[in-house]
Amino acid sequence: MGSILLSLKRESILKNCTALVIFSEKFRSEAYADAVRFYIGAMPIFKAYGDSSFQDCKRASEEAVGIITKNLQGKVFSDSESIQARAEAVMLLKQLNFPVENLKVKLFEKLEQFLVDLHLESKEIAHVSATLDGPNNHGNVTDPASSAAHESSIHEFAEAIRAYRVIFPDSEQQLVRLAQDLVNMHFEAVHRHIKKQLQSEDLLEMLWVIWSDVLLMDEVLPEAAISDFSLVAARNAVKEYVASTFSHLLLGITGTIMKVQDRQKVGVEEEYPLQSVLEASKKAVIQGCMNVLLDFRQLLDEKLELSLKLRDLTIDWVQEGFQEFFRKLNERFLFLSGKSNSGSQDLSLTQGLQGEKVLPGLVLLLAQLSLFIEQSAIPRITEEIASSFSSGGARGYEYGPAFIPAVICRTFRAAGEKCLDHYVRLRTQKISVLLRKRFTTPNWVKHKEPREVHMFVDLLLQEFEAIRGEVKQILPPELSRKHHRTDSNGSTTSSRSNPLRDDRMNRSNTQRARSQLLETHLAKLFKQKVEIFTKIEFTQESVVTTILKLCLKSLQEFVRLQTFNRRGFQQIQLDIEFLRTTLKDTSEDEAATDFLLDEVVVAAAERCLDPVPLDQPILDKLIQVKVAKSSEQNLNP
Repeated sequence: MGSILLSLKRESILKNCTALVIFSEKFRSEAYADAVRFYIGAMPIFKAYGDSSFQDCKRASEEAVGIITKNLQGKVFSDSESIQARAEAVMLLKQLNFPVENLKVKLFEKLEQFLVDLHLESKEIAHVSATLDGPNNHGNVTDPASSAAHESSIHEFAEAIRAYRVIFPDSEQQLVRLAQDLVNMHFEAVHRHIKKQLQSEDLLEMLWVIWSDVLLMDEVLPEAAISDFSLVAARNAVKEYVASTFSHLLLGITGTIMKVQDRQKVGVEEEYPLQSVLEASKKAVIQGCMNVLLDFRQLLDEKLELSLKLRDLTIDWVQEGFQEFFRKLNERFLFLSGKSNSGSQDLSLTQGLQGEKVLPGLVLLLAQLSLFIEQSAIPRITEEIASSFSSGGARGYEYGPAFIPAVICRTFRAAGEKCLDHYVRLRTQKISVLLRKRFTTPNWVKHKEPREVHMFVDLLLQEFEAIRGEVKQILPPELSRKHHRTDSNGSTTSSRSNPLRDDRMNRSNTQRARSQLLETHLAKLFKQKVEIFTKIEFTQESVVTTILKLCLKSLQEFVRLQTFNRRGFQQIQLDIEFLRTTLKDTSEDEAATDFLLDEVVVAAAERCLDPVPLDQPILDKLIQVKVAKSSEQNLNP
């Protein structure tokens, strides 16, 4: 028995000595895993004989293990080592009974840094395509080197997480948070690109890359449900993309419209500036909306799992987006026309416009563009939405449809009418300033004998010519003239048909002259009934005639505020008669125009101290001289 025990002891010593020899060899070759294994195998002999015959060997081995421990710690913190090598070093240190809690923290920090570096590698993710074996074979690799680098990095990151989880089994929550950070960083890049204006194909390309990374994380951390987490982030991204697309569309349309203002600032001369901007604006609205719808259809047609899960929500966002887009566009039109303040306007849209004078031509353009949106754009957009974005949707029936074209049409009809009324008001106000200056400046009681038509008439005709030039570029002509002298409808009576006043005018020879003048005008008025103010239509004739009527009515009111001598009254008679000659082809309602011109003369006669009119031959001669002079100026501008 004793001999057997001695034999076993010798065999154990021999085995441990062999382990020490191999440990020494592995240490020198830096095969630390084998060195640690054989060192652990030699531990029994060190415990038994470390203080006697194996004392030197034990000391040398401990020194070697100290170096190994130091080198292993160096591997853990070395940026040049891979995550797997550092994880292996941690396992070896645990086998050597080295306290690794601090190393756990340090190693997790390395994982976080790796994630940051991975994010930096993929910051231009729009140019990276994922090579997938999906059913649609989407992987169109635009940059193979970037794609391969990203795929290699994400696989290394996944393996590092797998190794870390094996080394530290209680680190699940930390790793889940790390995987969520990966998704968040991906979508932060998506949001940055969305702000810069992104096409749907680029967004889908980015989503494919993200989804491939998410599937890999699901393999490594299945309990983290990263796919569900990414679905929430994708929902926010797609919703922001839809809203951002509409914002860029609104900016594009606004920029096109504002070319009217910009061209005036830089002094660009163009034959038909309003007409060209109107056509460009119509194209910006209709083509822009069609392009947006085509872009959104690509999101619906994509076979990516994320897109399929968000399809119903995307349909709702598109419909709601169009409703909100047209609401903002209407507000924008009213702001540009000066009909609303900028309190509710986006600063990016109003910047640079504060305090600028509203151009009447721009207001008229907005009126016609509003009519175009109501009559042409909305029906076409409605048809496209019905064909591609009507099936599905997550919106409950109790909330009703998200896109209501009838409401939008009513909104833009009202906006068009407001802008048209505002255009008439702006043009009328400008002419009223001219009239006020004309009638408040001279002393009409001391007026001299009229020798020619006053220059204010030329200025007035220039304003009407400018108005005709604008409306011809923007509005269509009327199909049929409705208010000729022979077929005017409606009814009104002259405020001058007062018999008491007629009796008063017959008291003297001077008054008899005035009576003859008034009787002539009253006879005209009773030949037919005329309609002075009618609803403004979206036609050239209607707008010009309305402005003309309002200005003549304003002219009458200014006359009523003055007192004239005979010469002042005759000057008014001459000016009005020349206006009658030049305006006969301007107004579609000749009867109402004649009526208002007569009213001005009658008002001047009422306010005259000695209302004796010019003799007709003198009146005709002065008008002929003015016509000849105007013709000569037109031939030699």
